[in-house]
Amino acid sequence: MTTSADIGTVLVTGGASGLGAAVAQAVLKEGGTPVVLDINTPEAELPHVEVDLADTRATEAAVARAIEEHGAPTAVVTAAGTDVCGALDAVPGEAWDRVLAVNLLGTAAVIRAALPHLRSGHGRVVTIASTLGLRPAGDATAYCASKHGIVGFSRALAMELAGEVGVTMIVPGGMRTHFFDGRPEQYRPGPDADLMDPEDVAAAVLTALRQPAGAEIRELIVTAPTEPSWP
Repeated sequence: MTTSADIGTVLVTGGASGLGAAVAQAVLKEGGTPVVLDINTPEAELPHVEVDLADTRATEAAVARAIEEHGAPTAVVTAAGTDVCGALDAVPGEAWDRVLAVNLLGTAAVIRAALPHLRSGHGRVVTIASTLGLRPAGDATAYCASKHGIVGFSRALAMELAGEVGVTMIVPGGMRTHFFDGRPEQYRPGPDADLMDPEDVAAAVLTALRQPAGAEIRELIVTAPTEPSWP
């Protein structure tokens, strides 16, 4: 029987808050080294490289700096995400573009920069999509476009890297994080919304990272039992 993989050094985008912070803590508890890539500083004392993931060239440079300072990664988890709600013609173009830049282009930039090291070490990539990457929602064109993009990107990447780097796409439903803060009331979950703890989704990420050589979880949907956006 093959044994579970060592966690090693994991680059975690968005690791200063929300799901990313939960993933970083889960990696740490497993004896791994999380390296946070985030524009904000994590509350916990963790290795951190400050970067705005919307700037793809700066993101590639930040990955190089993280590797120089903390060693080659065994895995990348792309947990960073942002959103802006409203009708397409009511959302400022810069805000709409930023959602795509952070969620989709930032994801690709981090993985592209880390790929030579992941290939040489037969590492793993875990992308974070969304149930709104599998279905649409009005007043969420930017987020849906970015997460539908993550779905297509992840599936194509898994084909491209088959046998070289493991690729897992996690599809979470709503979580109890600050993601919904600052939105108009109509775009916030109601008081009785069944939301997950981000630690539970982080556990699914760790399951993907622990897979032994020769086994991969390609896609995993994780939702609360009464999640309204799935199926």
